[in-house]
Amino acid sequence: MTGRILAIALIACALAAGGAVYYLQVYAFYEELPARESIPLTPMGAVEPRPVPVSDFEGIDSASSPLRFRACFTVEASALAPYQPYETPTPLIAPGWFECFDAEDIAIALEEGRAAAYLSERDFQYGFDRVVAAYPDGRAYAWHQLSACGTALYDGDPLPADCPPPPESVTEDLR
Repeated sequence: MTGRILAIALIACALAAGGAVYYLQVYAFYEELPARESIPLTPMGAVEPRPVPVSDFEGIDSASSPLRFRACFTVEASALAPYQPYETPTPLIAPGWFECFDAEDIAIALEEGRAAAYLSERDFQYGFDRVVAAYPDGRAYAWHQLSACGTALYDGDPLPADCPPPPESVTEDLR
């Protein structure tokens, strides 16, 4: 009888821990962002981004990781021509409850050429870029992803030649 009680207690603890981990990963640390009237995009040949007007903005973010940012909005697609294309866009999956952002559909549209990716901000935080993907009808999506500098730094590899040196605060965190 005590073996059965112990087994039930262990299973109950495992289910509670699993439920807590799931909740923490999918819901707990995300915050909905307030509506925005613009999003930054980097013009061709420029370093600093400029604000581009947007409407219908929905976004989420988390202080726990720069990779948790996702946004959906509408933009005048014809106004995006002078902005810098992003070479390796990789939309990251959003929590299921953030229904406007479908990373798989965005990735397929980018691959098939039905959408185009643009650099919003390079290294807004060292090693992380903000990327915007836009469809010809004006639907647009934004996310953060590791840049080549960030990937090399966090993998412990030598930084590519065009990377600025990382701030001391970042290298201290890696020790």
